[in-house]
Amino acid sequence: MPTKRNGNAPTQRQLRVGEELRHAMVDVLRRGDFRDPALQNANITVTEIRVSPDLRNATAFVTPLGGGDVEETVAALRRAAPYFRAQLAQAIKLRFAPTIGFEADTSFEYANRIDALLQDPVVQRDLTAPRQDAEPDADDAVPAAIRAPDTSDGA
Repeated sequence: MPTKRNGNAPTQRQLRVGEELRHAMVDVLRRGDFRDPALQNANITVTEIRVSPDLRNATAFVTPLGGGDVEETVAALRRAAPYFRAQLAQAIKLRFAPTIGFEADTSFEYANRIDALLQDPVVQRDLTAPRQDAEPDADDAVPAAIRAPDTSDGA
């Protein structure tokens, strides 16, 4: 009996198949037997492969290692998508070989942007400033007349 899922969260099977596809894709890229000259000496990182719920479509998120031209690399991978599909069909035993799409991975740029924002002096000031809505210390909550006397020597 099928169960309802929350939103767009991938199933455990989608995650497993995506990771298997990623490993197989890395092996194909490592062999490097491509006809396209843009892919022959390219070092490409496959950060994630997301698989559709029916396992017939997959999107590989890639970035060139060493910061090469992302758009050129993605375009070359898209041209070679049928080759990748055939290679993945041989490497992974699924009922249907998924159609592979390629997208530039922007997660590293996003993480760098967040890091730069956290290093901004204005944000640093806000992070280190005491909170106005914070609860007072235990000593501040007790009136001075009730507090225990300070027994430390002043010397």
